[in-house]
Amino acid sequence: MSGHGEAIAMVARRGAALRGVAEVPGDKSISHRALILGALSVGETRVTGLLEGQDVLDTAKAMRAFGAEVERQGAGAWSVRGVGVGGFAEPSEVIDCGNSGTGVRLIMGCMATSPITATFTGDASLRKRPMGRVTEPLALFGAEAYGRKGGRLPMTVVGAVDPMPVRYATPMPSAQVKSAVLLAGLNAPGETVVIEREPTRDHTERMLRGFGAEISVEQVPEGRLIRLVGQPELRAQPVAVPRDPSSAAFPVCAALIVPESNILVPGVSQNPTRNGLFTTLVEMGADIGFDNPREEGGEPVADLRVRFSALRGVEVPPERAASMIDEYPVLAVVAACAEGRTVMRGVKELRVKESDRIDAMARGLEACGVRVEEDEDTLIVHGLGAGGVPGGATCATHIDHRIAMAFLVLGLASQRSVTVDDGSPIATSFPVFEALMAGLGADIARVVP
Repeated sequence: MSGHGEAIAMVARRGAALRGVAEVPGDKSISHRALILGALSVGETRVTGLLEGQDVLDTAKAMRAFGAEVERQGAGAWSVRGVGVGGFAEPSEVIDCGNSGTGVRLIMGCMATSPITATFTGDASLRKRPMGRVTEPLALFGAEAYGRKGGRLPMTVVGAVDPMPVRYATPMPSAQVKSAVLLAGLNAPGETVVIEREPTRDHTERMLRGFGAEISVEQVPEGRLIRLVGQPELRAQPVAVPRDPSSAAFPVCAALIVPESNILVPGVSQNPTRNGLFTTLVEMGADIGFDNPREEGGEPVADLRVRFSALRGVEVPPERAASMIDEYPVLAVVAACAEGRTVMRGVKELRVKESDRIDAMARGLEACGVRVEEDEDTLIVHGLGAGGVPGGATCATHIDHRIAMAFLVLGLASQRSVTVDDGSPIATSFPVFEALMAGLGADIARVVP
């Protein structure tokens, strides 16, 4: 299933209980960073459990274009021979990051402090997304960026010849912006400092430390202050990628709303900067067991035992938004199947994701018979209780994998089937979604034209 091919309509219908083991793919955020830090290290980094979705494959291709040797050695097993910090070669072709905002923003960061020039593009969805949020802080290091109006791709980044270290307070909670600045700081002399008012996912900091960078994090009155000493020699490391909590969200939420379901989702990352969805679901009354907690690849993981639950609406606090930003679409579906209203505040970042996710979820839920209220920064879903959603609609996905998967999950629990106009973008993050859900007993099929 290609993220760039023609549209593939898909339909989900109510059926039997979901049962079995859901082995979700590796974490997308950590997969991108493993390839990038492997490319910036000296020696061979071996990665296991890498997510082989299109977004990550595009990052692998980009690292090759900058001079690293990147090879697939088996399912999820990859080898990266790096060029060291500051060792990037100038790529001869345009870097196409496909659908991946994480890929393009992190790669811009790690080349911005080398004296090379690179041009970036992506698919129709990525070309609409704002890049100024990373090119502005990268300009402080001395990099220059020339893009389309509104700071959009295609964009050419001219790396700094004599980069300066930077002190930067992120204007919005964004792990991509923070990570781009830290990766740029690797090849700047002295100390680069990033201050985040609200904490965001910390995979970059954990992994930089694992590869031998000198990095410290402390709480100060302004928020989380991260210091990175520039020009380290990063040493190649084995990276075991834990399973992606954002992908796990779909089978977990499906099991909670399909009657009599009982599934096991092993080895899911429990990184506290990523587990806001699970915290919220438990508050709603979800029956989720977090078994066999352990550490893999510097990240906490656990096996999730998930059973069908009678859920109630809750208020999700705005300060939790950064730890579950990608999970709001599927949470909105769960909220539709809960009793009472669920209020999601502090979610304006959703308006500039692969699509305007607040609008996409609101329109699709309304089409399925669910009452929704929204403003710039809030989404309120009026739940209809277990089995109460009428369904029977076709929902527009706007080339957005998470919108597509969220509405397919809704179709498994609604009275009538739910169709999505295009399931092809699912391949960008969760290429085995259809097979995995079918293995649990879900009735999800492609619509034959």
